[in-house]
Amino acid sequence: MNFFYISTLIILVYACTSSTGRGDHAILEQEPDIGDQIDSLNHVHVFYNGPSYKHSQGKHYAQDGYYYGQKGQCVEFVKRYYHDALDHNMPNVWGNAIDFFDSSIKNGELNADRNLLQFINGYGDKPQVNDLIVFPYTKYGHVAIVSEVGSHYIEVIQQNVGIKSRQRYELDAEKGYKVGGKALGWLRKR
Repeated sequence: MNFFYISTLIILVYACTSSTGRGDHAILEQEPDIGDQIDSLNHVHVFYNGPSYKHSQGKHYAQDGYYYGQKGQCVEFVKRYYHDALDHNMPNVWGNAIDFFDSSIKNGELNADRNLLQFINGYGDKPQVNDLIVFPYTKYGHVAIVSEVGSHYIEVIQQNVGIKSRQRYELDAEKGYKVGGKALGWLRKR
């Protein structure tokens, strides 16, 4: 078997096994090119950004001038999702993913920079679909959108993590709805 055939097979297996049954996943028939759509949620697309999370494709703006962020980055996807699917513009359009979570804000209070309610991981508030979740991965952090909530897991949709646009994390209700993966917490449109 050649490399192309094996990588295509792996991509197809991943795409089929990671589907949530909502028809949002793009079925990948070959290795995507940078900028290709690889998934979507509520008609907001996730684009492949290549193998390095540091890659950027330039600044990206909405038609109304709202700044989404650097094309292909995780921040750009969550801001585009909130703008396009939830009709929400964040007052502060700047910052890395780690900057979305403000540790000085108490659980359930307003994060004014994002105009979203902020919840601390493990403090008793269960994540909901469409919540923006923040992880402290790398010095820049990582943000994703909660796409599904089960009794013992959450699923997120994300951009700038290779082709793995969906990922599940353990949700421990006995520990105050503690999400695995070292999540700092999540933000929610009020």
